[in-house]
Amino acid sequence: TKNIVEADLVDCMIALPSQLFYNTMIPVCLWFVSRDKTNNKFRDRSGELMFIDARKMGEMIDRRHRELTDDEIKKISGTYHAWRGEGGKYEDVLGFCKSATLEEVRKHDHILTPGRYVGFPEEEDEGIPFEEKMKELTAQLKVQMEEGKKLDVEIKKNLAGIGYEI
Repeated sequence: TKNIVEADLVDCMIALPSQLFYNTMIPVCLWFVSRDKTNNKFRDRSGELMFIDARKMGEMIDRRHRELTDDEIKKISGTYHAWRGEGGKYEDVLGFCKSATLEEVRKHDHILTPGRYVGFPEEEDEGIPFEEKMKELTAQLKVQMEEGKKLDVEIKKNLAGIGYEI
């Protein structure tokens, strides 16, 4: 891997979800290679690699097989084409895509797993401040634990009623 990265041959890495193919359940990673990232058709991408993490995409069409929707395919291809400079404006999207430099890839020991570069999307926080959310959750937990104690007493009483003591 190191040699082809250092030769600047890797253009794009796309991680796809598992279960896309009938003969294997493992996820697939597409490698796009380019011998000439400076050609006149697209922008100069020398020293850059595109990473797309599409592992969360796709819909299960049966118990063992997943398919990407047309919109998901358009999103992936549109992102790659915009990054190459074929129209549209490219922007890194946390959790989905990242344009990385060779230096960044070197810092990751030439590992080309897209998830390593794109990061994780921020989780929805429902707009509630952390302290307020924690107070709400701990109050709910307290109620559930008290209910659990009552249920334990009831279970012991029922077992004793049929001749089993705990």
